[in-house]
Amino acid sequence: MGSDRVRSRRNIPLTASLGTRLAVLTAVAAGALTVPAATAPTPAQAAACNGYVGLTYDDGPSGNTPALLNALRQNGLRATMFNEGRYAAANPVQVRAQVSAGMWVGNHSYTHPHLTQQSQATIDSEIQRTQQAVANAGGGTPRLFRPPYGETNATVRAVAAKYGLTEILWNVDSQDWNGASTDAIVAAAGRLTNGQIILMHDWSANSLAAVPRIAQGLAARDLCAGMISPATGRAVAPG
Repeated sequence: MGSDRVRSRRNIPLTASLGTRLAVLTAVAAGALTVPAATAPTPAQAAACNGYVGLTYDDGPSGNTPALLNALRQNGLRATMFNEGRYAAANPVQVRAQVSAGMWVGNHSYTHPHLTQQSQATIDSEIQRTQQAVANAGGGTPRLFRPPYGETNATVRAVAAKYGLTEILWNVDSQDWNGASTDAIVAAAGRLTNGQIILMHDWSANSLAAVPRIAQGLAARDLCAGMISPATGRAVAPG
């Protein structure tokens, strides 16, 4: 509280009369008046939002999640976090942190297997247990599902639909899973157009480092980070 009051004093216009400035300072010191700190808008907040893209991060939550959420918030970005059920069950605090940070939580299977090589019963278990794990952790009931490795078939899609899930793949692959540099990830995000989705990963240090520049690049093109519509599978304005 003390540091907030000191910062608030610095934001009182110097053009105010001496009497007015003294009155404001007195009110702030008494806790009766809150003077907001002056902060510059983030690149994404300053954008005109002439289109929306979907930023997605797979394989969380992990020990890297807090830093990723902090970077996204600092740069005015929202994203869809495709969580693995086993990690959601083990890290419920981070699932709740994702929601608190304004992110959307999706289903990325429980153990990240090659689902197209599994029986229908196993596919069902992978999806159902993740739905339950995310909900139990406070992430709500996911409406979006991304199959591990992007591998899918009619059976995978049918089981996902059984649980009210829309299958979501991607338009742009950042290649962060393949060791792509921060520059390469930023360049990949630069290829996104309205409605498109990019694949990144929660654990990638280079994707984390790319966040500020991704925000700057989107703002420069009047694009904003949006939600992925369960109806269309495309990025749209947050609802």
